[in-house]
Amino acid sequence: MDSRQRYQILLNTINQYNTGDIGITRVAYTNEEQACTQEFMRMCKAAGLESRIDECGNVIARREGRIKGLPPVIMGSHLDTVYQAGKYDGVVGVTAALEVIKRLNEKGIETDHPIEIISFACEESARFGISTLGSKAMTGSFDKEKVRYLKDRNGVTLEEALSLCAFDIDSVENADRKGENIKAFLELHVEQGPVLENEHKKIGIVTGIAAPVRFSIKIIGTPAHSGTTPMNMRNDALLGASEIVLELEKAALNEQNYGTVATVGVLDIQSGAMNVVPGEVEVKVDIRGTSLESRQRVLDHLNRTIESVGRNRNLEIISEEIISEEPVLLSNEIIESIQTICNEQDISYKLMPSGAGHDAMNMVKLCPTGMIFVPSFHGLSHHPDEYTDLDDILLGIDILEKVIIHYSKKDSILHGNK
Repeated sequence: MDSRQRYQILLNTINQYNTGDIGITRVAYTNEEQACTQEFMRMCKAAGLESRIDECGNVIARREGRIKGLPPVIMGSHLDTVYQAGKYDGVVGVTAALEVIKRLNEKGIETDHPIEIISFACEESARFGISTLGSKAMTGSFDKEKVRYLKDRNGVTLEEALSLCAFDIDSVENADRKGENIKAFLELHVEQGPVLENEHKKIGIVTGIAAPVRFSIKIIGTPAHSGTTPMNMRNDALLGASEIVLELEKAALNEQNYGTVATVGVLDIQSGAMNVVPGEVEVKVDIRGTSLESRQRVLDHLNRTIESVGRNRNLEIISEEIISEEPVLLSNEIIESIQTICNEQDISYKLMPSGAGHDAMNMVKLCPTGMIFVPSFHGLSHHPDEYTDLDDILLGIDILEKVIIHYSKKDSILHGNK
């Protein structure tokens, strides 16, 4: 069996763990996800790996190195999905890592450093509204009191969900690996966007991972009858919201060179009716980028717009920050290593930021970290029609294999993430 057939079987085996009729649903800490995790551990054992599950549900599978005491080189991603997902997000990274191990075994390559595969638990926020729980636990940033009582759509708390999988939320802190020496972490992932496909590039070399600042903005005007209130006597909350949204777009467009983006994904008219001038509107704003300065310029423009719209339209506007996270930059040395491989193999690539969050953004706290993107058809992700061509995945695995072999040599040196 060649690598192509072997990998396709591996991908298909993982994706048979599914519930529902549309797409793939394998949500964190459910029976389907846990069964999939056990299947993956069986696959790892068959490839000669020793595997364990830590206190948060992360699978850690290890191939020992030739020289005892050297820090591991790690690769991985996640197996959980959103509701009605596709077959590739996260899964490609985990299965690609196992395929790299199978190739090393097949070629009889014994590395100096040990190599680990991690399948991170609860990367997706679909169930509890918070993402990358497994890598947060591994990097010492799991706040159990903040997340303990988060509930899913059925009212099950995170604490209860963990307990049903035989995990104790009060023991999750034991998954922390901050005191451990780790040489590098690599994650292969589908792009989840249209850039590589549109620019006809085969590989994305991720330079940094954007982080969001999010706001809930309430615009309060005066509800009024649509037929009896003259246009010049209205305090229309929706028109104020519309002006804010358009100005936010303008501010983000001015920051295109930095890759900063801004989105209004929620616009809610309170007690809306066709014959009523909107009296109260809530919008939810997501601004994200890898440059804090650029992101701040968009935010500053938003705040100035809120002030002027409130004054000019006689509206009360209340802005509340929901979350603010720090973007991360990935290892320049790993980026350069991937570039070298692509150049040597005459593979087209693009240096690019990731607008989506990944476990890699937490692993930066532990070790030099890199990410490789492969194209997504039409940029679709978190959708049943998500698709990445098998040849593109295999090319990504080829590059991942070469990077892993390089950094698993004793004389290869990494200095940090900057």
